[in-house]
Amino acid sequence: MNRRIFFLSSAAALAQAAQPSEQVVLGVIGSGSRGTFVMGVFQKDPALRVGAICDVYEPNLERAVSAASKVPGTHPKIYRNYNPKIYRNYKELLADKDVQAVLIATPEHWHYQMVMDALAAGKDVYVEKPLCHTPEQGVKLVEAEKHTKSIIQVGMQRRSYDLYQQGREVVASGKLGTVRMVRSWWLNNYLGRTPHKLDGKLNWEQWQGPAPHRPFDPQRFREWRYYSDYAGGILADQGAHVFDGIHMLMGAGYPSAVNASGGKPHLAGVDMPESVVAIAEYPEDFLGVFTINYAAMQYKMANDQLNQLDGDRARMDIGRENFKVYLKGAEDAPAMEMKSPKGFGWATDLHVQNFLECVRTRKPPAAPMRIAFQAALVVQMANMSIKQGRRLKWNAALQRVEA
Repeated sequence: MNRRIFFLSSAAALAQAAQPSEQVVLGVIGSGSRGTFVMGVFQKDPALRVGAICDVYEPNLERAVSAASKVPGTHPKIYRNYNPKIYRNYKELLADKDVQAVLIATPEHWHYQMVMDALAAGKDVYVEKPLCHTPEQGVKLVEAEKHTKSIIQVGMQRRSYDLYQQGREVVASGKLGTVRMVRSWWLNNYLGRTPHKLDGKLNWEQWQGPAPHRPFDPQRFREWRYYSDYAGGILADQGAHVFDGIHMLMGAGYPSAVNASGGKPHLAGVDMPESVVAIAEYPEDFLGVFTINYAAMQYKMANDQLNQLDGDRARMDIGRENFKVYLKGAEDAPAMEMKSPKGFGWATDLHVQNFLECVRTRKPPAAPMRIAFQAALVVQMANMSIKQGRRLKWNAALQRVEA
């Protein structure tokens, strides 16, 4: 009897710590390396339970279910189910009435349809970037956002990052003077990879989904980011983050025009270049210049990316972990600097926390779809510019790309 009372008391304490109004049941759609990692970040919230996981690749599904089930908050005694439900079709997960919010971490070519279906099912949505695969999809998503009560957060974690929030304040204060150009770069190396193989069963046709259907190819599955059928290449994958950071720091919105040049692909089999220069023009009267080279020397993560805001009074260099401000005539030593106390990895934690807070309070999140589309549009226009060999304009009134 005493033992029974102890367990009842423990369950009551857990229930008190996580009030019903604060509890969130999450469904995970796409449980690869990124999806499983972000799921783990969600599980740091003591009132969150991973209630369902969906994937079309069995090894990913099994690893994610195992990882989710090891977190104590997934199966306390106050919850009915001890393990996440398993789905192999995302629409079945969306039909699960227990699931309140979904994490979508699939390849880019699935984002549009899955987000639209999740909104139709009344779910709150956290979707990884880039938001969408084409400008037309972005326009439709932004319009859908205007007519839904769902909370939608796109994984542009710089929006929640303390370093970038402080950097934005520096720019807004006028300390840099007038900024007419932001120069950004990202360096890494993904060449020389070994041939790919699968470790288990994959539903290839379901994975391809809305993309052009191709014969089974394990490299396409493993390296989907670098095939135009499924994504916008490394330019879109990393450039969406960089241009969103530029927009945030500069208080900018949609570009007025984009021009880009790219080298030929050197990773065997892919059709998207790893070395690209993209230039975006803004109505706010500045240029955003982004150069990415994934055939370069490989850097430590803390040093592989930098943004330099060239003001006429000062320059600010802001990377992953810190920013420094150099004044005119005294550029040998920073006059101001900040280092994020917990580093760039903490940005995802902050972003997930912001999403969950908004799920509970119904406040607008840090990175809604209209914000995320602005960055996605730049890299989409850059890829179109490379393909067409010309500068392209964004017609804001008609919401379409024009020559």
